[in-house]
Amino acid sequence: MDRLRQRADFLAVANGARVNSPAFVLQSRRRDDSGPVRIGFTVTKKNGNAPERNRIRRRLRELVKRLEPTSMQPHHDYVLVGRKDALSRDFATMLDDLRIAFTKPARHTAKARGHRPGHAAATSRKPD
Repeated sequence: MDRLRQRADFLAVANGARVNSPAFVLQSRRRDDSGPVRIGFTVTKKNGNAPERNRIRRRLRELVKRLEPTSMQPHHDYVLVGRKDALSRDFATMLDDLRIAFTKPARHTAKARGHRPGHAAATSRKPD
């Protein structure tokens, strides 16, 4: 397993499927190459100051270390986006949440702004 480090890779995964949990969001994306599974970690500034964000990131990295590698799908990139609850949530519960997140069917997101699946595009007509 490798780490994601390039911003472009994080952005590509952000457009993929996601699974929500109280302590994190798991984003995933299938790659077309035969490389190893790659995983990245991110925590935004709204989750606290630098020591709090670092602690969240450390807890997420430890979760992935304790996870069975077979639970991740080959040829995929994953990003764990930390949430504030990762500081106070029980570690064993978070590990169970991560195991469930890897087995859940992912919710795909449509990142196209203004487009909702199943809705026809509004067309403007000139009055006669």
